[in-house]
Amino acid sequence: MIEDVELVRAVLTDPLVQRAVGLSAEVAVATLALHCVAGLALGYALSRPRWIGRGFVDMMVTLPLVFPPVATGFLLLILLGRRGPVGSWLAEHMDIEVVFSFWGVLLASTLSGLPLVVKPVQSALETVSARLSEAARVLGKSEAEILVRVLLPNIRGSLLAGLALGLGRSLGEVGITLMLGGNIAGRTTTVSLEIFNAVSGGEFERAALLSLMLGLVSLGLFALLRRLGAV
Repeated sequence: MIEDVELVRAVLTDPLVQRAVGLSAEVAVATLALHCVAGLALGYALSRPRWIGRGFVDMMVTLPLVFPPVATGFLLLILLGRRGPVGSWLAEHMDIEVVFSFWGVLLASTLSGLPLVVKPVQSALETVSARLSEAARVLGKSEAEILVRVLLPNIRGSLLAGLALGLGRSLGEVGITLMLGGNIAGRTTTVSLEIFNAVSGGEFERAALLSLMLGLVSLGLFALLRRLGAV
């Protein structure tokens, strides 16, 4: 029992673990905000039929679900690296380096969970938007008013469920984060990567404790969003 307490204390006071927890919290908050905005925008756009490029956008949104995370991360690394077509432009004109930085970790987190937010929103909007939107237009409401005051209240449950699933997926992301973030100790290592590192180093008790912590946080966030959805 004493050894277990000492192990927990050693892990929780480890500077690398504390930094990983702090980074994961920062990324989770930013990811939740981005998922809310991008999930609504893309879900609304994809619920509109027959516009040019809809199929391509739908494919790109769904890609992280069906494409291996490591392969997705590698493609993004080629695209956003210092010599990549996008990465070199960002570095030269905006002084932003995505790879091996906080922005790379945030991008990996956002992309990995985004489809789980977009698809429920898209499905909900396709179900309710036609009849409710038409009724609102007859009453003289603008498209912005229809979205904010008519559609959003009716898809709140789907949005919150998607946010819970997306955030849970993002918290456990390893493959894309490993490629874009680089797993730099104390800098771009998240809790999920700390678990990966502990298993790789044979520290299974450390990995089990970190897994338990991450699981409890994920369940807590899920319960909170479910509760908000029921209000």
